Amino acid sequence: MDLQLTDKTALVTGATGGIGLAIARALALEGAEVIITGRDQLKLNKAIADIRTAGGEAVTGVLADAATAEGAAIIAKAAPSVDILVNNLGIYESKDFVAITDADWSQLFEVNVMSGVRLSRAYLPGMLELNWGRIIFIASESGLAIPPDMIHYATTKTAQLSVSRGLAQLTRGTNVTVNAVLPGPTRSEGIEAFLRSQANNPSAPIKEIEAEFFATARSASILQRMVEAEEVANLVTYLASPRSSATNGAALRAEGGLVNTIA
Repeated sequence: MDLQLTDKTALVTGATGGIGLAIARALALEGAEVIITGRDQLKLNKAIADIRTAGGEAVTGVLADAATAEGAAIIAKAAPSVDILVNNLGIYESKDFVAITDADWSQLFEVNVMSGVRLSRAYLPGMLELNWGRIIFIASESGLAIPPDMIHYATTKTAQLSVSRGLAQLTRGTNVTVNAVLPGPTRSEGIEAFLRSQANNPSAPIKEIEAEFFATARSASILQRMVEAEEVANLVTYLASPRSSATNGAALRAEGGLVNTIA
């Protein structure tokens, strides 16, 4: 299926690795002109090279921290107009609730929520004026199925769903859509350290640790394995395309059936 992205410009935040890189790569391979952001020039260069090696031709990078107001301003100046905005930037941690400080709460909200708020505020008016655009928030199944050891993270992901739905209501009667994607636990650069931190025997083989994680911490998962970043990117790429025109204000799951509800 032709996803009709050859004349579209896409901005993906936090795209030097993991889900963000997979999304940027998939969009570029579909012919979109892709702009990625990152805080480390070496990682940014490596991600650009990765996408070009895979066959994505039009890709550039912006060195900026999308989690800050200053960084968002740099990004908006470097890319004044985009057709597709993927608010992917995010951080997570496992922490006992009583040990989560005000600074921890503030940091997660700045990175996970405000990064998307600021850039959506920058780009939504132009999309509405042109009567076409896509804004996609990369949330998490944790926004619905709250892990007791990640309450602050989960709260930011629930907030993303509210922002996404609220913005979608501002697009009524237009060809602009705003949606959220909810990945489950996804294989990425830092996931092994996280899994080992949760394991009874942190030195066990990673396959055993992963199996233990899904047997205990995420037993509701139907998939019973880590989601691959490319599997999330496939859904995001469809949502970014003109083919997804009837999907707006939705929270779409790519979490392996971990959330045990129908709606």
